[in-house]
Parts: sequence; structure tokens; C-alpha cells
Amino acid sequence: MNGILRRFSVAGTLFSALTCAAALCTSAANAQTLTQSQTGTHGGYYYSFWTDGGGSVSFTLQSGGRYTSQWSNVGNWVGGKGWQTGGRRNVTYSGSFNPSGNSYLALYGWTTNPLVEYYIVDSWGTWRPPGGEGYLGTVTSDGGTYDVYRTQRVNQPSIEGTRTFYQYWSVRQQKRVGGTITTGNHFDAWRSYGLNLGTFNYMIMATEGYQSSGSSDITVGDGGSSSSSSSSSSSSSSSSSSGGGGSKTILVRARGTVGGESISLRVNNSTVATWSLSTGMQNFTATTTLSGGITVAYTNDSGNRDVQVDYIQVNGQTRQSEAQSYNTGLYANGSCGGGSNSEWMHCNGAIGYGNTP
Repeated sequence: MNGILRRFSVAGTLFSALTCAAALCTSAANAQTLTQSQTGTHGGYYYSFWTDGGGSVSFTLQSGGRYTSQWSNVGNWVGGKGWQTGGRRNVTYSGSFNPSGNSYLALYGWTTNPLVEYYIVDSWGTWRPPGGEGYLGTVTSDGGTYDVYRTQRVNQPSIEGTRTFYQYWSVRQQKRVGGTITTGNHFDAWRSYGLNLGTFNYMIMATEGYQSSGSSDITVGDGGSSSSSSSSSSSSSSSSSSGGGGSKTILVRARGTVGGESISLRVNNSTVATWSLSTGMQNFTATTTLSGGITVAYTNDSGNRDVQVDYIQVNGQTRQSEAQSYNTGLYANGSCGGGSNSEWMHCNGAIGYGNTP
């Protein structure tokens, strides 16, 4: 099942900011509150702020890499601090992110030649971008697992004007606000999936709100140049692997709606086993010494195919699918990956079952 088109684009918003008039007012010493679109430098960091003028939003440039924002019933806005030229950085950040509705917190940037818009998303509101379309696999970095996607924008605004270009996404499976984003890990994983970057343009730690309300208080910093220390797992991988730790026996109870649906059991982003489903419920069992997060991934969605995973058992302990908050394969609220707490996967994606004992 195809994912829906994304209803808004940071690409157009940030590009528009380059040509918008600005209103700048001083709210406190070393702090500047923006109420109209503007880009520039402040406190040693590049910043970008854009609003479509709907609702109420204030974006305040605090000292150093810190910014704060408050928005209410907006149409669309985006802003953040970072660097005029992105690249392989260990980006550190901290603060708070409190959305009510559709919003997300992401490291965001552009490259040229090829023209690419990219996102490393750490948290979001009611909608998890990019909606499940274009899933390629995962990358593990900075204590978490991110799902990797590629989507395309056709004849849309960009830093080079109206163009057709790809968007690269890493979206963290479990939300967080604060930590380190080792960009090189994501760039290397993207390259392993055939997603090549070009010459870096700007890169910011951005807050975006779309038809929503909320607030954020984010401080970004530069932890130095980034080296690779990631692992990635392709959505089409079917090899078995093992690692350190005690032996775990995992049972997966599942079926397909048509027959021939393929699912893979993964631990710590490594494929332990791959099975083809029939239309009746079956038990599949695998043993591994790997430790880490457990997922069951659906990898060959087509036509009327769907997958129902009743539950898994880990060393005899049952984990019900409907009790799991992570499900990128469920079609709900108009998009793939739009819901959770379900046995069903209608799109390529995965259900997460927590960590091994």
C-alpha cells in the first residue's frame, strides 16, 4: 500500500525565508524575538525562521546555540539554529519539546549536486514523518534505532528554486529530546542504501509546527567532526547472524491475508530468520545469541497483501502485538505508519517488541 504524500515541506518554508521581510524586536538582553520570517547569524550560530503568518508564533534567539519558541493554532512554521554549512558533525542538543498536534524536532539540511533535503528526526507530535512511504531499512546510532526512508518531491520549492528532488530520512523509533546526533553514521547508512549526498548547504536543529500549538526550548552545540560507528540493516536482508550474550528462543505467531507475505525477525537490527506466510496462523521459532531490540518486519507488501502478527514469545514470555506502541506498518489516520498498538501491518514496516532479556 502506497504512503500518502506529505502535506507540508520544510523545504519550501526554509527557501521562502531567504526572500521574506523581517520584523525583529528585542525581548531581553542578548535575546531577539522574531515574528516574521528571517535568516542570519546570532550567538555564533546560523539561524532560519519562517512562518506562513497563520495563528501566532514567536521564535526567540537566545544566547549561543539556544532558541525558544511558542506557537498557537498556526498554519505552518519552522525555525532553528545550526550551521550555514552542514557536514559530518557530532551535533549535541538539549532542552524541551512540547507539541500539541502535528509537529516535529529534527536535524535538517540540504545538499546540492545532487539536490537533497535531509532529516534526522528525534521526536514528533501526532504524525510520524514521513508516513511510512519509501522504507529502506534501519540505522543504529547514539543509543537508538532509526528507520531510513527515501521520498520524492516533484516540482516543489527548494534552495535552488522549484525543482524535483529526493528527501532522505532517519526517524528514531523511540522519541527523545536531547543527546548527540552523529551525522556521519546516518550519512554512511544512507550511502549503503544508495542514497548519495552532494555539497553541503545549511544544517539546523529545527522545530516545526503544522496546524498545531506548542512550545520548544532547544540548545544546540557542536561536538566536533563525526566518524562512523553505526550499523544498518536492509529491509530486504534475509541472512542469519549471531553475536554475544546468552541464547534466546523467539517464537513469532503470524499469518498473511493472501499468502506469500514475507516477514523477518530482527534483533539489534540483524536479521535472525525470514519466513513466508500462509493465510492460517502459524508459529515460527528461531534461536539467537544476539541482544537488543526485537522487531518483526514486513518486507514485500503488494496488492492485497497484509500481515497479522498475533504475538511473539521470548524465552516463553508472551508479548502481544496490540500492546506495542511502535508499528510502522499499520495503515491508520490516512497513512502508513500512522498508528500503533495493533496486530496488523498493511505496509512495509515493522512492529517493535522491546529488548531481549
